[in-house]
Amino acid sequence: MRKHRIRTTALAATVLAAALSLTACQDTDAETGAKENVSSEVPADNAGSDASEGSGTSKDSGAAKGSDTSEATDTSEAAASGNASGSAAEGSGDKSGYGQVCGANDISWSTRSETQAGGYILIIAKANPGITCVLPAALPTVAFGSDGTEAGPAEQAVGEAITLSGSTTAYAGVNPKTTKDNGGKELDSIVVAVGNTDPNPVSLPVDTITVEDPIVTNWHTSAADAVPFSS
Repeated sequence: MRKHRIRTTALAATVLAAALSLTACQDTDAETGAKENVSSEVPADNAGSDASEGSGTSKDSGAAKGSDTSEATDTSEAAASGNASGSAAEGSGDKSGYGQVCGANDISWSTRSETQAGGYILIIAKANPGITCVLPAALPTVAFGSDGTEAGPAEQAVGEAITLSGSTTAYAGVNPKTTKDNGGKELDSIVVAVGNTDPNPVSLPVDTITVEDPIVTNWHTSAADAVPFSS
């Protein structure tokens, strides 16, 4: 009976020791598992941090690209504006010399001797290539000889302004001698200007003429209207 109790007690002690050992193993395993979980979670946090940093880098890169794109767009728009401006300017062209009052150097001049009305000189004026200018509603200035004798008006009223461009032609008739006597100066050229303030008068060759009390018509678009009848 006593031996039986001893065996029972020894068996119970063995079972208790095994239970304690098992509990200790479970605690160790639990701690080990917890440590493993902690260990496995740390890289995840780091990965999250790296991902966050990567995301931030991506955002920064995107912002930089956005800024570059904005600057490129602004530059492109400025260039387009400049080009448009440039294209617009090239399309309008240089308008200097258009619509201005003609000067003698804007005109291609020629003369022709006519027999009507006792004989006169027909002055013919065309704009030089690429020029558009206006002959004012006033007498052309026509002078003769070294003393600069000027022709007076052959018409009582002032004519209309004439725009010269392309093939448009203006005519003025000069009668160099309106007197009946034999006086006057023998000349072979006349000086023509567009008004008294024209800085570039031109000398035009003519046949030998006798000049005394000369007269000149207004500008006309028809040669037939530029006959200088003396009063």
